[in-house]
Order: sequence, then structure tokens, then C-alpha cells
Amino acid sequence: MSTPITLFLIDDHTLLRRGLVALLGQHAGLRVVGEAGDAAEALRVLPQLRPDVILLDNHLPGVRGVDAIAGLREASPTSRVVMLTVSEDGEDLATALRHGAQGYLLKTIDGDVLAEAIERAARGEPVVSPEMMGKLVMAFQSQGAPAAPLPQEPAQEDVSPLSPREEEVLREIAQGASNKEIARRLDIAETTVKIHVQHILKKLGLTSRVQAAVYASDRQRAE
Repeated sequence: MSTPITLFLIDDHTLLRRGLVALLGQHAGLRVVGEAGDAAEALRVLPQLRPDVILLDNHLPGVRGVDAIAGLREASPTSRVVMLTVSEDGEDLATALRHGAQGYLLKTIDGDVLAEAIERAARGEPVVSPEMMGKLVMAFQSQGAPAAPLPQEPAQEDVSPLSPREEEVLREIAQGASNKEIARRLDIAETTVKIHVQHILKKLGLTSRVQAAVYASDRQRAE
């Protein structure tokens, strides 16, 4: 049996932490090893615990979660920090990613989806709630900075490596649509959308939906 992913929770709401412990405890591959109500408390124990993933709320007493990321990463360099917050502010999202967060998830997320996102973050993959994708693109474009390194354009102008359907899916991703929303809009199965997304990332040499959204948005601006 593989070693479970260890988690540390930082949230000032005790009841929410209790709920998360119970929720995540239902997944055999996850184990909560500690929790704290603020960043200062977390900094005292993280060097000893060194969890795989830190789930961090943004609204904390004393300091915002996005401003505590650097200190938390210094206290536990091997930990991945994932924001879990109610804040849908694009600037908070951009700040979190600039400060080294591995992901940004909203507290409205489904439990199973949260567990999957944690597993992906532990593997080093970026995780961002689909609802925040559009705001991510706008936040970085407003600062004139890309969210992630992008591949070179195809050698032949006006020639896309994507199929017409993949182009449709890519446009939806750029608008921040989730797989479920894309499936509904294009009248296809959600599993089919997932396959299209995988093909898009592979053909464009990208590693995440974040990069795909920025790629699509930048290409639209250049057209």
C-alpha cells in the first residue's frame, strides 16, 4: 500500500477544520497530520511535520494567507501550498501563484474533486478551480506577464495542430469553463471533454489548463 499524502490545514474556523479532517479522512490516500488557526501557529510546527501539502485559507487573523505563503514554504520547503478559500478575487489568485502556491481552490469544491486536486498538487501539478481560470488569465494579462512559459507557435502560420473540436474546447477553457460546462455547451460527454483536454495539452506542449487558457487568450489577442 502506498504511503498516504500528508496534509496540514490552516484555517481560523475550527468547525471548518473539523469538517475537512472528517471529509479528507474518508480517502485512504490522504492523512491530516496537523492544523492551525493562523499562520504564526503553523510556522511553529511545520518544520517538524513537513507535510506534503498545506491547505491554506486566505482570510486569517494577523496576515492574509496569500502573504503568508513565502514564510510557510521557507518553514517547510518540501510542502506544496494550496489555497482553499472563499475569495474569488483575481488579484488574490495572481498573488498566491506569484508567491509560490501550487494551486488555488474555492471552498465550494466537491469533496472528491478536492481530494483529486490534493493528489495532483502533491505530484507537483498546478491546480486551479475552473471558476477562476478566466480571472487568472485577466489578472496576468493586466500585468503584462504570462502565467506560465508557453510553447512556440507552429512553424506554419495559420496552421493549428488542433482539430476543430479541440479548438472549440480550447476556446471554452480560455473563458474559464469547467469540463462539465464545456460538455453541456458542446453537447458532448464530460469524459470526451477530458480526452480533448489531454490531447490539447499534448499537442501544444503544455502541462495544465492554466497554461492552455493563457495560450488561447494570447493567441486571440494576436489575431
